[in-house]
Amino acid sequence: MAKKNPHMQGAMIEPLPVAKNKSVKDFIDNVFGASGYNARRLHEACDIYARMIGADASIALTLAGAMTPIGMSGPFIELIKKGFVDFFISTGANCYHDLHRAFNLPVTQGRFDADDGELNEHGVARIYDTYIGDDETLLPTDRVIRDVCEQTDWSGPVSTATLHNIIGKAVLEKAPCPEKSFVAAAAKYGVPIFSPSPGDSSIGMNFVVSRMFGGGPAIDPILDIIESTAIVRAAKKNGVIILGGGAPKNFYMQTQPTLWQILFDNHGGHDYFIQLTTDTPQWGGLSGATPQEAKSWGKVRDPQVNTTVVYSCSSITFPLITRYALDTCKARKPRRLMDALPALVRDMKTSGGGNPEFKKAYGRMLKHLGQA
Repeated sequence: MAKKNPHMQGAMIEPLPVAKNKSVKDFIDNVFGASGYNARRLHEACDIYARMIGADASIALTLAGAMTPIGMSGPFIELIKKGFVDFFISTGANCYHDLHRAFNLPVTQGRFDADDGELNEHGVARIYDTYIGDDETLLPTDRVIRDVCEQTDWSGPVSTATLHNIIGKAVLEKAPCPEKSFVAAAAKYGVPIFSPSPGDSSIGMNFVVSRMFGGGPAIDPILDIIESTAIVRAAKKNGVIILGGGAPKNFYMQTQPTLWQILFDNHGGHDYFIQLTTDTPQWGGLSGATPQEAKSWGKVRDPQVNTTVVYSCSSITFPLITRYALDTCKARKPRRLMDALPALVRDMKTSGGGNPEFKKAYGRMLKHLGQA
């Protein structure tokens, strides 16, 4: 009897049963999961996300690219309601464009091959095949942001999580359709939204005048690092779904090096890693960096377990992953991390003060600051 080849023990790939599956879950399991290439990577991503939820991991969702202009706020809101995402790390632009629908300001389908000179003459901004009007949408949204700025008592530096929480609460109170905003849903359910580049969006732009004349929020990006790291430190398990890459991806991934490299509090790396991207590793950019590379930085626990990269457009893959989770997993009680942030930061600070390695590294600094 011939000896079985140890490399040929995987499931047999048969002609795909595309006509036999009635639900999104069944199709992903029995068609994508029975196939190869990025179809199977997408099935792996769905399976990892479901297990991430089942393991009660602390789950981050990072957002790069123009996701909210094409309506992706809808999946975000559903995941918030079900307790399937505990905090966001987003570009400022995704938070800004999320606000349009809450105030009934139009974002419409257009053409990717439009005459951009003509669009500019008519006051229309284009994001690939999506149109946003200057007078109809952008300028009214600017007024919303400025109203929040003027009507808030900014008593000191704030993190972007606090900033977006304040904006979200204003949307809940004043918008005619707050149910269309993921920023509002995050405020309602106590889900922090961090932005590693708050100045790189119209939200930051709308604080320019107030800051020039001594008002408005003093946004402290170091507070963001402290708060996001405290969330990761307190979790029994940590997982992430990364849409695109960019600064939001790195901001989340750097929480583990902040723990081991800066705070001498090694937690071994993130437990679950899913990335949906069109970027590839050979260009040297962070957006294309693999979980294997992340292991060399101490950012993931095991790059061969509970990690996958789906090389496809998030506009296709993320709604499918969302629906799979909604069909598969039981709702979780919201962690309300926004409310817990002060206590989590205090715990991290107290832990550092009791760590001999930490005190050895920072003793002189702490003494200079009157903390030792």
